[in-house]
Amino acid sequence: MEMIQNTPDLSAYLAADEAIDHQHPVVRETAARLAEGVADSYAYARAAYEFVRDTIPHSQDSGDLRVTWGASDVLRCRTGICHAKAHALAALLRAEDIPTALCYQRLTHDEGGGHAVHGLVAVRFNGAWHRQDPRGNKPGVDAQFSLAGERLAFPVDPESNEVDYPVLYAEPHPVVLSALRAAPDRPWLWKTLPTAL
Repeated sequence: MEMIQNTPDLSAYLAADEAIDHQHPVVRETAARLAEGVADSYAYARAAYEFVRDTIPHSQDSGDLRVTWGASDVLRCRTGICHAKAHALAALLRAEDIPTALCYQRLTHDEGGGHAVHGLVAVRFNGAWHRQDPRGNKPGVDAQFSLAGERLAFPVDPESNEVDYPVLYAEPHPVVLSALRAAPDRPWLWKTLPTAL
């Protein structure tokens, strides 16, 4: 799949906003801690990815009903769904000047019927974008950081009307962000997440 930047300006993929608030002290402190002792930006990107994937439980897996959406909030509360975890990883990567985009898939909903939009990130190394999924592993899910072929949580099944969206967003998709911000809890969010972009 050929990925398409929604803006040609690469600096947009380093910017801070309300969701990817990489200037927040919690994000800065976490990034500084992760950067200690790593050899280069590749090693930092892997460390940040594994930190978000492994130490911030996906709220569906853990049963946490809270909804987080801003990177600093995700890091502070240590919970979030895929979109929130993608915001946290994007902030940690951008804090260390690694261009990072938000990207999306349309997948069959966790609870069976219908579809839901799933969030991940893409990092830019060696002039190319590489998608990464920090959702969190569980039985049947084995996502890994990789620049040599995708190791995502969920490969799409076109026969089930699942889709890999090719657009790389510099900011969270407004429909996704609106759903996250409006949800009082995760059960509510599960009913209001977009089914397509």
